[in-house]
Amino acid sequence: MGEVVHRVSWLSVVGLVLFLSGFASIFLRTGSVERRPIPVASPVQGRWLAVNSPADKVPSHGLHAYGQTYAVDLVNWPDENTEWKAVVRAPVMSRPETFPGFGRPIYAPAAGTVVRARDFWRDHLSRNSWPALVYAMAEGFARELAGPSGVLGNHVILDLGDGVYAAFAHLKRGSVLVRKGERVEAGQLIGQCGNSGNSSEPHLHFQLMDNAHPSIAAGLPFAFEETLPDGTTRQSVPSKERPLLSPSR
Repeated sequence: MGEVVHRVSWLSVVGLVLFLSGFASIFLRTGSVERRPIPVASPVQGRWLAVNSPADKVPSHGLHAYGQTYAVDLVNWPDENTEWKAVVRAPVMSRPETFPGFGRPIYAPAAGTVVRARDFWRDHLSRNSWPALVYAMAEGFARELAGPSGVLGNHVILDLGDGVYAAFAHLKRGSVLVRKGERVEAGQLIGQCGNSGNSSEPHLHFQLMDNAHPSIAAGLPFAFEETLPDGTTRQSVPSKERPLLSPSR
C-alpha cells in the first residue's frame, strides 16, 4: 500500500507540473512578434468603434493567449451623437437583436482558404452591466474548459498564405457561409456579427496569427488598407479615439 501511495503521489506531482506548464504556455506567454503590420482590407463596413485595439496597447487584450496580442474588438456604433458605454446600469441583460451590430455582414479581408469554421454556439444575452459582468467572469471559466472554441464562439479562421491566419470570432449562429477547405476571395461575405462565445455584447473580434490553432499561435500585427479616391492607398489601425469609418474594399 505504501508503494501504491508513493507512485500515486508522484503521478499527482507530474500531472500538476504538466497542467501548470500547459496553463503557463497559453495564458502567461510573454513577448510578441516584431514585424511590419500586414495590410488587409477591413472585414466590416460602416462606423465601428475599436475596443481593446493594438493601436492603444499591446497586448491589446492584456494577454498573449490564443494569438490575440494584436487583436481588435470592433463594435458597430453608427450614431455619432451618442456615446457608447462599455458598462451600463440597466438593463442587466439585453437580447443581442437590440444592438446595432448584431447581424451586420462580415467579409474576408483577403483571399484565403477556410481552415476552421464553427457555427453551433448560441447568441446569448448581453453581459455589459456590472451584475452581468460578474456572471460573465464565472461563465468565462467554464468556456475556457471547452477550449478556444468556447471562448471564440462561432468563428472562422482563414489561411491567407505565407504563414498568416485571420480569425473572426463571436459570429452569429447560423450565419457562417463558408466551410473548411473552401477557397474564398477578398471581399466575400463569410458570416454575420453575433454575440456567441466569451462576448459582452455583439461585436467582431478580429486578429491575425501565425498558426491555425489559437492555442499555440502567436499574434501578428495588422493594418487595414484603404484605397483613396486618387488611387493611392492608406494603412491604419483604428483606436479608441479613432473609429473605423467605412474603408473601401
